[in-house]
Amino acid sequence: MAGEVVVMVSCPASEAEQISQTLVQEGLVACVNIMANITSVYQWKGEIVKEQESLLVIKSSLIVYDRLEARIKELHSYEIPEIICLAIENGYAPYLEWLNSTLKIND
Repeated sequence: MAGEVVVMVSCPASEAEQISQTLVQEGLVACVNIMANITSVYQWKGEIVKEQESLLVIKSSLIVYDRLEARIKELHSYEIPEIICLAIENGYAPYLEWLNSTLKIND
């Protein structure tokens, strides 16, 4: 396999579908699951913040990760978006083959 990954990104609910559709259309990801209505509590600029967000669970590959990260930063409204990349150590081979077949590796 080609270094498949799951990338987690939290974002305002109003941005979730557009970010997801753009990443799929551009071939940077195979699939995005949108987990709506999560509550995030975090510290930002000295304040405790509580926000309703969506969590994007993105399936992609390390081969396109740098382009994916750059594109998420362009599409996302946060000054410092959460972008966490986790390696897929093992998975159902036909699914991982499909995942890789959907990506635009050489663009």
